[in-house]
Amino acid sequence: MSEPVQETPDRYGAYPRLSAEQIDALASRGQRHTTDTGETLFHEGDPSYDFHVILSGAVGLIEGYGTPAEREISVHGPGRFLGELSLLAGQPALLSAVVREPGEVLSIPVDDVRAMVAHDPTLGDLILRAYMIRRSLLIEMGAGIRIIGSRYSTDARRLRDFAARNRLPYRWIDVEQDPTAEMLLRQLGVTPQETPVVIWRGQEVLRNPGNDELARVVGLAEPSIADSDSDYDVVVVGAGPAGLAAGVYAASEGLSVVVLDAVAAGGQASTSSRIENYLGFPGGISGAELAERATLQARKFGARLTVPASVTALEGHDGLHLIRLADGTEISTRTVLITTGARYRKLRVPRLAEFEGTSVYYAATAAAEAQLCRGDQVAVVGGGNSAGQATVFLAGHVAHAHLMIRHEDLSRDMSRYLADRVTALPNVTVHANTEVCELAGRDRLEEVVVVDMKTEHSRRIPATALFVFIGAEPCTTWLDKQIALDHHGYVLTGPDVPADAVTDLRQGTPRRPYLLETSRLGVFAAGDVRSGSIKRVASAVGEGAMAIRFVHEHLRLRQG
Repeated sequence: MSEPVQETPDRYGAYPRLSAEQIDALASRGQRHTTDTGETLFHEGDPSYDFHVILSGAVGLIEGYGTPAEREISVHGPGRFLGELSLLAGQPALLSAVVREPGEVLSIPVDDVRAMVAHDPTLGDLILRAYMIRRSLLIEMGAGIRIIGSRYSTDARRLRDFAARNRLPYRWIDVEQDPTAEMLLRQLGVTPQETPVVIWRGQEVLRNPGNDELARVVGLAEPSIADSDSDYDVVVVGAGPAGLAAGVYAASEGLSVVVLDAVAAGGQASTSSRIENYLGFPGGISGAELAERATLQARKFGARLTVPASVTALEGHDGLHLIRLADGTEISTRTVLITTGARYRKLRVPRLAEFEGTSVYYAATAAAEAQLCRGDQVAVVGGGNSAGQATVFLAGHVAHAHLMIRHEDLSRDMSRYLADRVTALPNVTVHANTEVCELAGRDRLEEVVVVDMKTEHSRRIPATALFVFIGAEPCTTWLDKQIALDHHGYVLTGPDVPADAVTDLRQGTPRRPYLLETSRLGVFAAGDVRSGSIKRVASAVGEGAMAIRFVHEHLRLRQG
C-alpha cells in the first residue's frame, strides 16, 4: 500500500481551508466531478482556468510538468482551493494542477468567483490574501518564467526589471555563474551568443523578446484596447497610484475607462519596499502589494489595464481627444487623465550610462535588485524617504550599505522615524556632506569615488551596485506643447492655467478649467505630474479620485 501524499503545511496563510458554509455557497455556482490520479485540472500556460476547490483526494501544483525541469511547488488536500493571482487577473496559469490522490473537486467558472468575491467580503478577503501570498512565495522560489543571460547584458537587465516591476515570478540563470546554464541552453538548442532568452511553459523559448512580446505571452497586455465599439469616456495615461485610483472610481461609477502604462502598474510607488505612513495600514504595505490590490480592484469594476503601452502623442480630432501609442495604435476618448508621474533624476557623473545596464538602479525590490546584491557592499545616493526606505530594505540583504547625502542632517528631508531607523542599522554607514564624483570598475561597478564637500578630499568606497534617489522630473515630453506646463515641465491645472492658454476642441467659448483640468478642456492631470502637487501616495490617490468627479462634470456639459 502506497504512502499517503503529504500536504504542504500552511505556514504563511497562503493555503487556508474553506468552511463548509463557504464551500456550499460556491457549490451553487459550480460543478462537482471525480478525479483520477495523474489527471490535469489545468496546465501551465492555459490562458484561463476554473477556480477549483478540493473536496477529497490531493492535488499537486507543478512547475514545468512533463519536462526535465519538472518541480513540485505544493500539494493540497480537502478544503483548500487552487490557483493564484493570475486567476483573478485574467492571466495564463503559471503552474499545472495534477491529481496526486483520486477524489472529488468542485469547479467554478472564474467570472462567477469574481462576482462572489465582490459581494462576499469575508470570502473575497480570504481568497485575495491567499493569492497575493502565493504570488510572493512563487517570486521567492524563483518559479514561473526563466530568464537566461549574462549579468553584464543590458537586455537581460531589461527583462529582469520588467518581470520584477510587474511582479512576474521568474528564475534568473546566469550564464557566467550558474553551472546548469550551459546544459540547459544545449537542451533548448540555444547558443550563449543568443541570450538573453526567456523560457515559458517549461520549454518554449523566446529569444531576447521585447517587453511588449513578453507582456503578451504572460497575459499582461489587454487585447484590442482600440477595438471598442464606441469612444472611451476616459483614458488614463499612467498607472501609478493616481491612475489606478482613477481607474477604480471611473469604472465603479459606470464610465468606460482604459488605463495605460509604459512599464508596470504602480508607478514609482511599486518599487518601494515598505510604505509605512499610508492610511489604513499600520504595519505598512509594500508598494508592489498596494499596486496589485488596486489593479485587481480596478479590473473588478470593469476598467481595462494594459502594460506596456507607451503613449507618444496627445492629439485632437472631431471634438474628441486622440491618444497615439508607440505601436501605432490610436484610441479615441471624450476625456483624458494624465497621471504619468515623474522619473528619477540621474547622477551627472562619468561612465553612468556604461554602468546603468548592469550596476546602477533606481529602485530596490526583493524580486530583482536584492537578489543581485545579496552579500555585497552597495552605495545609496539621496536624502529623502525613497533613499531611506531603500537603505533599510537593502540592509536586510547586503553586507553593508553606504548612504551618501549632500548635507549634514539626515532628518532634514527624510521622515524622522525613517532617519532614526537608518542610523540604528549596524551595517549602514551614513556619509554626510558627500557627493559621488566618479564610478569605477571593469565589466560592472566595483567602487564609487566620493568627495567630501567641506574638505574637498576624495576617497573610494567599495560597491557593486549604486542606487540613485535624487529627486525626479516630470514625464511630459510626449505632450509636445499640446497643453500648458510650468517652467519645470509639470502640468498646469485649474487656476494656475493662463486664461489665454485655454483651448476647447469643440470650438466653443472656452470656460475656465476645473480644479484638476489642464489648458485643454477635457484633459485632466493628477498626482506627481501636476504642478504644485504634494509628492505623496495618499495625495496622488486622492487627486486621481477627485479628477473623475470633474470628468463627470465635463461629460455632463458635453451632453447638455
